[in-house]
Amino acid sequence: MLPEKMLKKIGELYGAESVEGIAGKLEGLLGRYGELRKPSGERFLSEKDIFLITYADSLRGRGISPLQCLNGFVRDYLGGLVSIVHLLPCFPYSSDDGFSVIDYRVINPDCGSWSDVEALAENVDLCFDLVLNHVSAGSDYFKGFLAGDPKYQDFFITLDPGVDTSSVLRPRVSPLLHRFETAAGEKWCWTTFSADQLDLNFSNPEVLLEMLDILLLYVSRGGRMIRLDAIAYLWKELGTSCAHLPQTHLVVQLMRDVVEKVAPGVLLLTETNVPHQDNIAYFGDGWNEAQVVYNFPLPPLVLYSIVSGDAGYLSRWAESIKPVSRETTFLNFTASHDGIGVRPVADILPVEEFGKLLERVVENGGSVSYKNDQDGQPIPYELNINYFDALNNAGELANETAAIDRFMLSQSIPLVLLGMPAVYIHSLLGSRNWSSGVKQTGQARSINREKLDLEQVEKQLNDPGSLRGKIFVRYAQLLKLRRGQKAFHPLAEQKIHFLDERCFAVQRSDMESGNSILALHNVSAEKLILELDGDLLGGFEVNNLFDLITGRQLSHQSHHRCRVELGPFEFVWLSGL
Repeated sequence: MLPEKMLKKIGELYGAESVEGIAGKLEGLLGRYGELRKPSGERFLSEKDIFLITYADSLRGRGISPLQCLNGFVRDYLGGLVSIVHLLPCFPYSSDDGFSVIDYRVINPDCGSWSDVEALAENVDLCFDLVLNHVSAGSDYFKGFLAGDPKYQDFFITLDPGVDTSSVLRPRVSPLLHRFETAAGEKWCWTTFSADQLDLNFSNPEVLLEMLDILLLYVSRGGRMIRLDAIAYLWKELGTSCAHLPQTHLVVQLMRDVVEKVAPGVLLLTETNVPHQDNIAYFGDGWNEAQVVYNFPLPPLVLYSIVSGDAGYLSRWAESIKPVSRETTFLNFTASHDGIGVRPVADILPVEEFGKLLERVVENGGSVSYKNDQDGQPIPYELNINYFDALNNAGELANETAAIDRFMLSQSIPLVLLGMPAVYIHSLLGSRNWSSGVKQTGQARSINREKLDLEQVEKQLNDPGSLRGKIFVRYAQLLKLRRGQKAFHPLAEQKIHFLDERCFAVQRSDMESGNSILALHNVSAEKLILELDGDLLGGFEVNNLFDLITGRQLSHQSHHRCRVELGPFEFVWLSGL
């Protein structure tokens, strides 16, 4: 028998008269999977958890599958550095680099097999992508719909093209509806993202049950975390924005209930690249929805801080980030498979400064993607560029050391902030703009999605003089160091200090162990001298401070005061002896 809280949610979504029938099917589904994960003391995350974002085929080799290449790389190079590997959609697809899924239940043979996935899961925890808002036009679901199969007639949303949809929030400039010929004649289907990505109709409980089945399949295959892609647009009600609707939150809550019932400790991650308040709404009350949400303002704010030499906006925003509960946290990152979303900072950065950021990206070989606002006017929503090149001039590096310093400074910030850090494989490997890929695919996002030859990557990583080798060595040192600091636990206290506009200063403290770290980042090209006062730092012990990264001990003026000198783009993680 399902718990009362689950029955109540089913009733709110589909009506009291439907509860018994839906509940019976859901009980059958849960019975098929049984207990997938036993309750344990490690239900949440710790300072040891670091998230790697990668496509299953980001690395390719001769004679073995891409997933086997990835597993070998994780085993040989990332042992003790990352704990969770986020496999971006690795299923048969028709477009959008995997986010137009044809079949959710099989691994794309071009990437490998489920046995390859299970082998990877022996070395690290996994995060699977559940692309549940839409499916490929080549899926059996949509083929059945087009053919008139009764099973799939309510799987999709059809509208008269004359219906007023002006209130619907649009994340793209493409049409909301696309025309298709079906066995029953012409129909116009809801397509939030593209003509090849048909939105599923979650007002049909069979759709929800199908996605819950797939969710549990991924958990049974080793998923420690499930990412809910494009979740904000899940439920549609004409006359509303069709974003962040109460029914969408109920679906997330029901998914949380299902996971808790069969696999306690498995986490839900929601992908909602929207303003902060809408984003954190997916924590629910702190205990009943997603345990992890992305910190989407962070990538553009870090980028702005370093290219402008001003950490003020970043510091003031970071000060507003507060823990919600002991079972929720933020995913901190600078780069991912997508571009750098800028809508979350449109109200943080002044218009003139926002414009300068866009100009910088274009100057450095990137591009700006646009969507339409409610009035139909184009507005920027994403910067498409490799993060290293966003910080540095395009082409040959005039000063490679300074370029690497700028980049590593940007990567330190997500590692020290409240939450769990996420590292994109192309950042870890020091990749550059893949401009030829954009020309090949015609897709702006391809600039940061290059498929790499594993043999060449390993050769460069083993060359201490190569850009990849230099970045990887420094990155690996930071990751290893971070995992040993209790002060970087996702729930450890955080305090932002305003020492200088050119300095991003964050103090993390674990009350249980007494471990406290003060991370200072000089985001400018100037030498920065800071006078640290232990009293102003909330009693932080400034006597005998040393930098965890270099081991360098700082000179102190007295028991309560200390002087710190930071070179251009230098950062330190300070602790006491």
